[in-house]
Parts: sequence; structure tokens; C-alpha cells
Amino acid sequence: MLKRAGLTRREALILSATAGAGLVAGRPSAASDSVKTAAHQEPGNVSTPRSAIANTRYGKVRGFVDGGVFTFKGVPYGDTTAGANRWLPAKPPKPWTDEYPALIYWANCPQNLHTWTSPEQTFIQDWDDGWQSEDMLRLNIWTPGLTGKRPVMFYIHGGGFSFGSSYELPSHEGAQMARHHDVVQVSVNHRLNILGFFDVSEIGGSAYEDSANVGMTDLVAALQWVRDNIENFGGDPDRVMIYGQSGGGSKVTTLMGMPSAHGLFHRAAAQSGGGGNSPTREQQKEVARQVMKDLGLAANDIESLQKMEWSKLIAAGNAAVAKINPPGPPMMGPGAPGKPRVGWSPCVDGKVINMRAFFDAAPEISKDVPMLIGSVSEEGNRMSQRPTEEEWHANLTKTYGEEKATAIVAGLKKAYPQKKIQTLSYMCSGSPGLNGLSMRNNVVKMARLKHALNAAPAYAYYFTWQTPILDGVPGAWHTADLQFCFDNTKRCEQGTGNTPEAQALAKKMAGAWAAFAATGNPSIPGLTWKPTDPETNATMVWDNQCRMADDPDGEVRKIILT
Repeated sequence: MLKRAGLTRREALILSATAGAGLVAGRPSAASDSVKTAAHQEPGNVSTPRSAIANTRYGKVRGFVDGGVFTFKGVPYGDTTAGANRWLPAKPPKPWTDEYPALIYWANCPQNLHTWTSPEQTFIQDWDDGWQSEDMLRLNIWTPGLTGKRPVMFYIHGGGFSFGSSYELPSHEGAQMARHHDVVQVSVNHRLNILGFFDVSEIGGSAYEDSANVGMTDLVAALQWVRDNIENFGGDPDRVMIYGQSGGGSKVTTLMGMPSAHGLFHRAAAQSGGGGNSPTREQQKEVARQVMKDLGLAANDIESLQKMEWSKLIAAGNAAVAKINPPGPPMMGPGAPGKPRVGWSPCVDGKVINMRAFFDAAPEISKDVPMLIGSVSEEGNRMSQRPTEEEWHANLTKTYGEEKATAIVAGLKKAYPQKKIQTLSYMCSGSPGLNGLSMRNNVVKMARLKHALNAAPAYAYYFTWQTPILDGVPGAWHTADLQFCFDNTKRCEQGTGNTPEAQALAKKMAGAWAAFAATGNPSIPGLTWKPTDPETNATMVWDNQCRMADDPDGEVRKIILT
């Protein structure tokens, strides 16, 4: 990744260290921008006409036109979060008088890099770690034109609440959605990990009462920016769809329960995530106490925390979380423990967040917001594990017991006789945290909670398309659906092969997502998508042959619930 970004490893580390010191003046050279600024764009024909200038409340921004799409990258929606602004609610950006050059992706939140991925996973997902700074409250916009009122698709990246960015995957590029589906596409960066979810209210006092959830209030600030400015980019502030994958899905369901976010969005989609078992505020305060103890700081020394390099702060926070948590993976949805694992995630503080949305119940406050809820079949795919059938059975037995393990293996082999054992193991790997069947159970649970409100509908989906790459072993891996709902099979050809079948599926999926953003109904010509309900668990199956099905994989998914 470093080579593709035009940086040596040493240069990237120097740039990261500079960002960690809280650099706010100036900006990096163009060489520090992600290679995704130029790579894989289609169909090309880049220009910088004067017509690619838009007004915002803070000043004019200048973008570029690529293949007919007006593109603005790194647009500020908030001020720097470094130094004295750490753990405070986002402040508005400082107004500017010149045209702001919204030409490159800006920084992402400081975080650990993707050192944990296998070569196969890195290849098919094509990660881009970018560069890091606490001056990262930026968003990106793609639009067919600066006039009109098009639906707005506001994408929130995954990575739990600890890492990730708006451009970490090539699938996140929004040009295709603007070019072919007549929407305004937006993506956003915000605070993560200890910088976004660290309760310093006991350390710094009442000014920091929202500190445990500023990573979420950043997203509210970004949505407020969209409400106030998106008409100048050809968008309709009354048709905003929020959607996210994995941790982004959890951010979506959290926003649906936040009073401060009410009215800022009108449709929502949670993809392979959502409904998490959030820690309590007291648990998050326990993390803060442990961090202060480990760093040898006085209990009220907020100033030293705000001056500390973010790399040291992140390391101390991760060490404290590891001490407090019991061994084992995080859990979500059905069967998750009553006492959640602590760490970097929102907490119920009684003000910013007052419920565990879609864990205990669907939020009444967003009952009139229709939803898409779905998952992929091989969620548990890390591609570093290649178990034999015996090893797979043994892993399942450790988690579910001998009887259930035998039933799961037999059920999946019967349902998918063409799949390799490795691929089947990704559907239910033995980890209770992230696998295809447990995520499918979570989708069913969240849809039922939404249905119980007897208001706006929920539409369920199950993405089962199998990649031809790497002999087909990866299946439909965690994040695979993004390449299709963003209509980016060409940009993501290392994962899709960009085959005719993949292109046809992407046209349908992206069309359905755009239709949902426009109307609240994801049906498209030739493909009717029915709302789900507890009796049928009606689900759209996305594959080479798309179809509605009642509770796909229902028999085998229920095994791990009993």
C-alpha cells in the first residue's frame, strides 16, 4: 500500500508522526494523498473547470470533474480535533476566503494499520491505510451536477469503532453512483478509538460530559453539514440515506436512536453490522481510570492527555482495554452476554445515547425511517485460515458442542455441496463474534425489532455471490457486497474479476440502493423487493440469479440459537 501511495515506509511514518503531533497548519503535499485519487477512475477525462466550484457556509470549495462527475474530496465539516479540542464536541470549521482545494482525500483518524490481514485478504480487498491526523473531520462528495435535488447517499465506513476511513477500500469511491444512478454520494471520516470514545468526564470535568461519544456526535455534525450545504451540490436535504457496513452498520443503528440525529436522515441501511451490545458509561469510565493509572498521571490531568502524542495514547488505551476485558471475541445480537466487553464503542450515557438501539429494541424515535438490513454468506472469512473438515468440526465443537457442530457441518454441506470446506468454514467458523450464520441471525433479529414498531418497513437481504478469484475459496467475504452496491466491480476487480456476471449484479444492487435512497422502496424494474416480516423472514438473495426467498439458510442458522 505504501508504494502505491507514492510514499516509502519511512516517509509514511514521518508523515504519521507529524500528524500525531497535531499538525493543523497547512496541508501535506499531493504526494501524500491516497493513490485512489487517480487510480481506477472510470471513464477518465479529468478536468478542473471553474464550474466545479460550490458554495458552503464556510467558503467556496473547488473540486474537479471526472467523466462527467463533479468531485469534491476532503471538504471540512469541522475544525481540528487535536490539542485542546480533544474529546470535545466537534467545532465548526474556520471560514476561509480563498477557494478551498477539495481535490484530494484528507487524513483519516489516527489508528493502528492493517498489519493483521493476510496476503489473500489484502489482495482481494485492496486496503489503503492512507495517512493520519487529528484534523480529519472531512467528507467527500460526488454529484452529477451542482443544481437539482437528488437523493443523498451518506456512507459511513466500517472498522468497528477503532479503525477505517472513507477511502480505505476502492469500493468506497462514489463516482459510479453519481454517474449512473443520479444520486449525490457522500462519505465521511470521524474520530475513532480512544480519540472518539474515551470518557474523560471524571478527568476534565463537565465540559467533557459528551467525551465518551464524540465519535458519534462527529457524524451528527457531518449530517448537519449535509442538511445545511448539500443543496449547493445538487442534493436534496429531505432525502438523505445513511448506510454503513460492519462497524458502519453499527454506527447507523446507533444514529437511529440518537435524539440529536433525529430528522437528519430519512432512510437507513445496516450492512453486516448493527445492534451491538454497548458498554455502560461506568465501564467506559473504568477504562479511563486504568489508562490514567498506567500512564502515571494525576486523576485530573486532562492537559497532559491533550498534549500527548496520539500514538502513545492509542497504545495506552488498547493496553488498558486488554487488561479489563476477559479473553474472547466481541459478541453481538442473539446470545450476546448481558455484560458487554468494554473498549472503543459508543456507550449509553443517558444524554447523547439513551438506549442500545436494535439490541434491546428498535428506536421509537426513528420508527418512520425505512431500513435495509443484510449480510453476506461468508462473513467469517479472514482467508488466513484453511481448515480441514476435521479441524473445522473441532473448532465448532469448542464453541457449540459436539452435537451442534455435527449438525452445522452436515447442514452446510447438504445446502452447498459445491462449496469447498474452507469456504463453508467461513459461513460458520466457530467464532461466536463474526461468522455468516451468527450475522444472519442478527439480521433476522433486527428486522423483527423494526417490524414490532408497526411503522416504516424493513427490507432484508442476503448476499451469496461467490467470487471467481483465488479459486472461489473466499466466497462472499465480509465487505464483498460493497463492491456491488457502489457499482464498483471495475475498481474492485481484484475481488470481483469484473466479469459480465459481476457487472450485471452490480447494476441491479446499486440500482436498488439508489431507488431506496430516492423513494424508501428498493424495488427496481424487473425485481420486486418485498418488506420482511417475522412470519416469513422474506429476504432478497443477491446472486447471479436474484430472488426473494423465505428465510434462506434458516434451518442451519437456527442450530446455533437453540
